Amino acid sequence: MSNASAESRAGLWVAAASFVLWGLMPLYWHLLKAVPSLQIVVHRIVWSAVLVSAWLLWDQGRGWLRATLARPRAAWMLGLSGLLIAFNWGLYIWAVNAGHVVESSLGYFINPLVNVVLGVAFLHERLNRVQWISVAIATLGVAWLTWQLGQPPWIAIGLALSFGLYGLIRKLVAVDAVSGLGVESVYLFLPALVVLLWGEAHGSGGFLPAEGWGWGVDALLVIAGALTALPLIGFAFAVRRVPLSVVGLMQYIAPTLQFLLGVLFFGEAFDESRAIGFIFIWIALAVFASDGLWRARRQAVLAAG
Repeated sequence: MSNASAESRAGLWVAAASFVLWGLMPLYWHLLKAVPSLQIVVHRIVWSAVLVSAWLLWDQGRGWLRATLARPRAAWMLGLSGLLIAFNWGLYIWAVNAGHVVESSLGYFINPLVNVVLGVAFLHERLNRVQWISVAIATLGVAWLTWQLGQPPWIAIGLALSFGLYGLIRKLVAVDAVSGLGVESVYLFLPALVVLLWGEAHGSGGFLPAEGWGWGVDALLVIAGALTALPLIGFAFAVRRVPLSVVGLMQYIAPTLQFLLGVLFFGEAFDESRAIGFIFIWIALAVFASDGLWRARRQAVLAAG
C-alpha cells in the first residue's frame, strides 16, 4: 500500500471517528444533566483552553499564539468567532438537556445549506440551478415546521446560523482549525473562569466541594474539554488527507446520530407533521450532496485527462 493510500485511509477513519463522537455527544451532556447548562459551557471553555493550549505548545512551540495573531485581522475576528462558538455550545447543551435533541439535529442538517446562503451573501459566491433548488426545498421544510409548530424552529435556526457565521469568519481569517480554536479559547478563558469562580463562591457551582456534584461529575466536566478538542483536531487531520467532497458527505453522520438518539434513546416526539418537514430537508440535502459529489468527480476526470 502506498503512503498516499495509507494516509487517505487513516484520514477517512479519523474523520468518521470525529463525526461519530460529535453525533454521540448528546449522551455525554445527558450524563451532566444535574449541572446547569451555563456551568457546563464555562467548564467546557476552561478545560478545552487548557488542553488545546497545551497541545499547541507541544506541537508548535511557545510562539504559536503570537504567530496566529500575526495573521491579518486574526485578533478581532477570532474574538468574534469565539463568541459565536460559545453561544453555539451553550444553546446546544441547553437544548439537549431540555429535551430538544431532534430539533438540535435539524440545526446541523440545515447548516450546510445555511453555509451556501452565507457564501452567496458575503463572499459573492454563485449557486447553480441544482443548488438553488436544494435551498428552496429546505426552505419549504423549515416553513412547514414553522406552520405546524406555530413558530419557527428557533433552536435549529440558532444553531445553524451561529455555526454558519462561525464557519464564515474562520474561512475569512484563514488560520488552521486547532490554532484558531486555541486563540478563541484564550479569549474566552478569563471570562469563563470568572463565571466559574463566581458560581462556586455564590452557591451555583458544585465543582470539587464535598457537597457538590460529586467526583464523577467533576471528572466528566474536565473530560468535556478533551471531547471539545479531539474531534476538531481529528477533523483538521482528516481534511488534509481526504477530499473535501468526501468529508462534506461524512459530516451528515453527526446529525443523523443525534436525530436517532433523540427519537430512539431520549424518546422525543416525532410525529407525521414533523416528519414531513424533515423529509423536505433530507431531500434538499440529498440533492445538494449529489450535485457536489458529481461536480467533484467531473473535476477529477478533467484533471486526470
